[in-house]
Amino acid sequence: MSATYQPVQWNRNKLVYDVVLIVAVVAYLWLFLRIAPAWSDAGPINTPIIRMRAFGSCAFLMLTLVLCIGPLARLDRRFLPLLYNRRHFGVLTFLVALSHVVFVLGWYHVFTPVDSWVSVLSSNAAYGQWQGFPFEILGVVALVILFVMAATSHDFWLSFLTPPVWKALHMGVYVAYAAVVMHVVLGALQTQDSLLYPGVVLASVLAVVGLHVAAAVVERRREAAAAATPAEGWLFAAKADDIPDNRAVIVSAPGGERIAVFRYGNKISALSNVCAHQNGPLGEGRIVFGCVTCPWHGFQYRPEDGCSPPPYTEKVPTYRVRLDGDRVLVDPNALPAGTPVPPIVLAETPA
Repeated sequence: MSATYQPVQWNRNKLVYDVVLIVAVVAYLWLFLRIAPAWSDAGPINTPIIRMRAFGSCAFLMLTLVLCIGPLARLDRRFLPLLYNRRHFGVLTFLVALSHVVFVLGWYHVFTPVDSWVSVLSSNAAYGQWQGFPFEILGVVALVILFVMAATSHDFWLSFLTPPVWKALHMGVYVAYAAVVMHVVLGALQTQDSLLYPGVVLASVLAVVGLHVAAAVVERRREAAAAATPAEGWLFAAKADDIPDNRAVIVSAPGGERIAVFRYGNKISALSNVCAHQNGPLGEGRIVFGCVTCPWHGFQYRPEDGCSPPPYTEKVPTYRVRLDGDRVLVDPNALPAGTPVPPIVLAETPA
């Protein structure tokens, strides 16, 4: 942890995440290159085309997984480790997609009298028809968006652009996904008689849309449960026993603010869900050595007052909490950052 901006520190979790990711990509490409020729119903296909399909399909599946990680983590906390380093997943997805484009340019456009990129963008201009639509431009659009996202994935850009602008920029991943789906539908699928490839594309779309809808429904139900509060306006967070030890549940307050309600041993405290460093989601972190630890970069805060331990000076807003039977309630009105708040102390369970 640092009191000033520093580049993202590498740790064991990040290294394991990246190694597993790279090994999975290499294994997929190797398997595809070995068995793809048997899938072709048009007879033997040459090696350059197999390479294009290998990297193209890998990038498509990776982009699908990138978009599924968010809703999966909202539906089940066990997927949170995949969310913490999703940026690495996104950057590798761009590199795989770029490799696909390089193979396409090196096979179909290498001998054109003009630049390969000019050839891609100008060889087919039939924009007014569905059959034969220049699907190449859709792939280029997706690649440009993925490049911008990969290039701004460092914390420097998050700080420089400000979190709202950075988040809005990275929401472009949905535009990229839509462009990739149409690129595949209007391109590769037009020459396929097998149902395998259309089935994969349909499964991808259903997975992305279905998981986002399911996550939205679950969050709406949580917000509805929080709205059923006592007359004083306190929000229902969870039953005390339902909050995992050294973890948090996240409560949506009026106005869109989110509150992280942590349980640590027999105590419960509530803090802002927004880390003072780079707006990381504190509620997705855990308590380490008595401090709430941000999952992004390890910044820490004492749960009782929202202050970083000395010599650090970061602070986050705190919230009052109380018990109503076995229900944990939180006051939706934030207190000034660093304000001490007595935690709920739960009765010890007899041994």
